[in-house]
Amino acid sequence: MEQNSFLERQFKLSENKTTVKTEVMAGITTFMTMSYILAVNPSMLSEAGMDQGAVFTATILASALATILMAFMANYPFALSAGMGLNAYFAYTVVLGMGHDWSYALTAVFIEGIIFILMSLFNVREAIFHSIPMTLKKAVSVGIGLFIAMIGMVNAGLITGDGGTIVAIGDLTAPTSIVAIFGLLLIGVLLHHKVKGGLLIGTLASTVLAIILGVTSLPSQILSLPPSIEPVAFKLQWSNIFTREMFAVVFAFLFVDVFDTIGTLIGVSTKADMLDENGDLPKLGPALLSDAIGTTVGSLLGTSTITTYVESASGVADGGRTGLTALTTACLFLISLFLFPIFAIIPASATAPALITVGLFMMSPIKDIDFDNYTESIPAFLTIVMMPFAYSIAEGIVWGITSYVVLNLVTGKREKVSILMIILAILFVIYKIFG
Repeated sequence: MEQNSFLERQFKLSENKTTVKTEVMAGITTFMTMSYILAVNPSMLSEAGMDQGAVFTATILASALATILMAFMANYPFALSAGMGLNAYFAYTVVLGMGHDWSYALTAVFIEGIIFILMSLFNVREAIFHSIPMTLKKAVSVGIGLFIAMIGMVNAGLITGDGGTIVAIGDLTAPTSIVAIFGLLLIGVLLHHKVKGGLLIGTLASTVLAIILGVTSLPSQILSLPPSIEPVAFKLQWSNIFTREMFAVVFAFLFVDVFDTIGTLIGVSTKADMLDENGDLPKLGPALLSDAIGTTVGSLLGTSTITTYVESASGVADGGRTGLTALTTACLFLISLFLFPIFAIIPASATAPALITVGLFMMSPIKDIDFDNYTESIPAFLTIVMMPFAYSIAEGIVWGITSYVVLNLVTGKREKVSILMIILAILFVIYKIFG
């Protein structure tokens, strides 16, 4: 491996029993399975009033930076980008739900990123991680999955609030519904046959059908210079940061980001056999720091929270074991900067199948919840259902933590509740009463 001596020294390929070819191919696979975010994230944040092209560029730059940091600081095959669920909370809860400007939401993401950096440097994340019961960690993933799936269905017109009911089936013969149903079925077939990049292929194929049905139109060009980030970059808002509402928003971003990232790192690392004899992940600190820096810089550039992607498991399954896999994915992100005309024509009905499918992926932890233990299952259930029912990730977290603390204290299970959990529950109750 003389000709690749730098890569060998930097990424310790021989030590990790891998090769340049294997790592590069794994990086391509990872990019293919997560590149749908380049269509979904700009589309979603544009609903919050942000410039779609600027968000496209900001998402790529933040994703590439964080993934490169992961490659060189931690030497792990994990890629990062704007987190699904976190972008939904950004657009649909903070902006459209609470009525804040998108710059307010970006400020919350920036504050969260700074806190996450400090937590990573001072190892505070372990204390928080151990204080929250595993049941609620699992429930948060499931609840976000339902929330994301509902967003996809609403965007495609499959679900509507019209017709005199709270929720109803939309017009399934409408072009947008046909596009979404076609895409969902196609993605299902592709996933069944383990086709790499199934979500992206399904999204692109749905876009072709959308063009045929008149939902969208062909691009005037294929390649272009990247859209400027000027409309969204460095647009933070500092006028209302010392408020209880900002605290709640930042906490929700931080909570989901911390547990989503750590859960993804541990899950994918287990698949790659990277955990040590104690079940710990070496260099967890640098990996989390890469995530935190990505989030902070991403908020300045103009995109929502950056987090480690569970789709990295696809590259690991293809043999990726080092940061060279992540570096390859980052390079492909940068190449995508020049493909905005393609991603810009993808309508919400074509990205809806990807959202619904990601919702499915996030449902799997539900099997680990003990539904026969009601002091565990009731808080988990409330966490799960309040996210889609209240159309808010934060509400699910508030209901879950508060009910967990109350149920376990009144049933004499004080040892299951940490001081931090009690403090959080009290703050949530106070906020609900006086907020």
